[in-house]
Amino acid sequence: MPMTARRIVLGGTIAAVFLGTVAMAVEEPAFKPVLKDGAFEVRDYPALVVAEVTVSGDQKQAAGNGFRLLAGYIFGGNRTKQSIAMTAPVAQAPASQKIAMTAPVTQIQGSKTWVVRFTMPSAYSLESLPTPNDPRVQLRQLPPTRFAVLQFSGLARPEAVAARTVELESLVTARKLTAVGPAALAQYNPPWTPGFLRRNEVMIPIAR
Repeated sequence: MPMTARRIVLGGTIAAVFLGTVAMAVEEPAFKPVLKDGAFEVRDYPALVVAEVTVSGDQKQAAGNGFRLLAGYIFGGNRTKQSIAMTAPVAQAPASQKIAMTAPVTQIQGSKTWVVRFTMPSAYSLESLPTPNDPRVQLRQLPPTRFAVLQFSGLARPEAVAARTVELESLVTARKLTAVGPAALAQYNPPWTPGFLRRNEVMIPIAR
């Protein structure tokens, strides 16, 4: 099956607020759909080039601080002063746990140190990206990864995320799939988006 590329309008990112931009179309990583059953999916993502930072604080503080550092890089904070297009998703997970890719905004409770990550546009390779001015911004390439995904709408409150994570873990077990990493919470919408319009995903990397 062919890779599926998605584009969304991300009107409420911190970057848009900083730049006075009302809305901008952003690229999401292409993936190959393997299985779809209602809100449950299995997807194969190719190798991805990412920029990431490690930050401290609670989940909300870390998300904001990490986003600002990464936005600074893509909006000219690099050796060539080059602007790089914003993409979705943004990923956040505890630094003590490996996250396989950018799963929009990932939330796992109980950590004070987090990795926040942007996927770079598909037009770039690791070699063609400009060097960040801030040494806290690190560039790396992630390997191809298969994910089990469960989509849901509404506000991604901790209790809702926990319930969806348990549901996804049950689906993974029932289908005899093997998890190879922690669950990630993927959030695709600006914070003022009404709950019923929000697109969220819990994602678990699984063995092929």
